[in-house]
Amino acid sequence: MKKTNRFARMLILGLALALAGCAGAGSGGNASNPSAAQGQEASSQTSGQKTGQTDSEDAPVVYFTSDISAEGLVRIYEQLGWEPSGKVAVKISTGEPPASNYLRPELIGDLVKKVDGTIVECNTAYGGSRASSAMHRQVAADHGFLDIADFDLLDEDGEVEWPVTGGTRLTRSIVGSHAENYSDWLILSHFKGHAMAGFGGAIKNVAIGMSSPSGKVYVHTAGTKTSGSIWYGDQDAWLEALGEMVTGVRDHVGAEHIVYVNVMNRLSVDCDCDGNPAEPDMHDIGILASTDPVALDQACIDLVYQAPDSASLIKRIERQNGLHTLEHAEKIGLGSRTYRLVSIDE
Repeated sequence: MKKTNRFARMLILGLALALAGCAGAGSGGNASNPSAAQGQEASSQTSGQKTGQTDSEDAPVVYFTSDISAEGLVRIYEQLGWEPSGKVAVKISTGEPPASNYLRPELIGDLVKKVDGTIVECNTAYGGSRASSAMHRQVAADHGFLDIADFDLLDEDGEVEWPVTGGTRLTRSIVGSHAENYSDWLILSHFKGHAMAGFGGAIKNVAIGMSSPSGKVYVHTAGTKTSGSIWYGDQDAWLEALGEMVTGVRDHVGAEHIVYVNVMNRLSVDCDCDGNPAEPDMHDIGILASTDPVALDQACIDLVYQAPDSASLIKRIERQNGLHTLEHAEKIGLGSRTYRLVSIDE
């Protein structure tokens, strides 16, 4: 743990130095921080990704801790000062068997209990071990989630549609009908790579994770169909659909009723929907939380680009043009790519 914490603190310092360098060109401030300098060098060798971090008090806050533990997860959640008003849904990924990197019950259990939450999921649209309710419930049991909380498959009894406005790809979010039973949402995501989206964080956990199987096809195909294959030829269009779906959810439940937490551990280039993902080849980083999903995912991206051992994950993100998800999400008003990073570590 000490090694991981030290590494994460160096990344945070690297981000701060990068911000200072943008504000005052030619400062040369990384000379005393080789790891941060290596991270910035790696960044400049890829797409020139620039940090969205700012000191502006007007920017949304993203909280950070390097303590990837049950205690650290509860502590960073508490920084949000969020007060649920009713029944709380905790949206996670239950993880595809046999070896995916889903967030383990021993890590998330205390937080789920703190909010008196029900763990929620939807069935998949690509087959696998979670394509039917009976199979999915067995996976949830096998992975230990039924031991820490009630479990609800949102689409078990059908689906409902919530309107999407302001986008160019979608006109509706198609979610499991049980979503109507919850007033408050904790989006608890494992940040990692993704074969189709480049990366998966808070936005993808809502956009695909809350969608019913037909809704998943609808998002994957940028609003062109609700059945058949999820594969679609227009990469940017489907990335844009991700953010648009989330705006429909946010507008329906109310922005004040939804918060987002990303855990940056087991940073494979592959998603938790992959039962046999590539082994991570970089350090764990930490846990981040925000009320703004765009700011949260952007902060995670920035930390990846600052890490000296993230070449594989950066390659995956850029191969799929993953940053376009955040570009479009900001454009349509889902959130801000500029944020204020606040470390809660001592």
